Amino acid sequence: MNAATHRSEVPTGHADDSPDLKVRTVWISDIHLGTPGCQAKALLEFLREVDCDTLYLVGDIVDGWQLRRQWYWPQAHNDVLQKLLRKARKGTRVVFVPGNHDEFARRYLGQNFGGIEVVEDAMHLTADGRRLWIVHGDLFDGVIQCAKWLAYVGDSAYEFVLRLNHRFNSLRARFGLPYWSLSKYLKLKVKRAVSYVGQFEEAVAREAARRGADGVVCGHIHHAEMREIDGILYCNDGDWVESLTALVEHMDGRLEILDMSGKRAPLASRGREAALLPVPVGLPQPAAPVLAQMSHEPVAKQLLT
Repeated sequence: MNAATHRSEVPTGHADDSPDLKVRTVWISDIHLGTPGCQAKALLEFLREVDCDTLYLVGDIVDGWQLRRQWYWPQAHNDVLQKLLRKARKGTRVVFVPGNHDEFARRYLGQNFGGIEVVEDAMHLTADGRRLWIVHGDLFDGVIQCAKWLAYVGDSAYEFVLRLNHRFNSLRARFGLPYWSLSKYLKLKVKRAVSYVGQFEEAVAREAARRGADGVVCGHIHHAEMREIDGILYCNDGDWVESLTALVEHMDGRLEILDMSGKRAPLASRGREAALLPVPVGLPQPAAPVLAQMSHEPVAKQLLT
């Protein structure tokens, strides 16, 4: 088993009916629709370019925490939901495993909305016969489980770092320098953060082993990784706020992390989208209460309370 992390870029393409990459399975998580930091346009480009039999949405797709504080829903975020629903209508199996930021969807476990299955977790069988446990991972976060108020504080601090990072990279762009992530740097360099990530990965891997799985796919910590932990293949598909990564399974069962950060939208265009926009309408039924009606403000706010 090759536990090394593989990264590559997907060829550019825009036609919905002619994807550039055909794979067996895709895992994405931590999109955080409803926040200014969400890289919805980059995700839309990726979804147009990839075709898969199964698409797993591994939690924190919609950021209910942020939407409770202030409603933010630009057209690009609506377009992402439209694209996911369109893939389901065209035959892709779409499985949604809610996370802590979209925990409101856990009220609808076992239901199907617009072709999207809502489940607590899942077991995926790869083409080469490996069993992968699919879970968001927040249940293995001690802060979330024992001091949720502290998680809210941390979430606000993360938003502040993203805003600071945006201004810093605007300055770097003027000098022709590439994007640099402050939060990713802190996550990888601060001793306590590194320890937290390591403990999280080990805890998730232990639970996967207890469940008889060969590996686990999760999200939550916004850190794409693929490595072996005590005989268990640990895979984290990253996020679509900074990392812009996805995990894919090729037709032969080989797993790979795709890194789309090289196609990050220009800073100027991201700045134009940062204003609070009116809530768009028009997502198709019957995706109503979890995804489609997120575009209708009164219903969505009921779901988030």
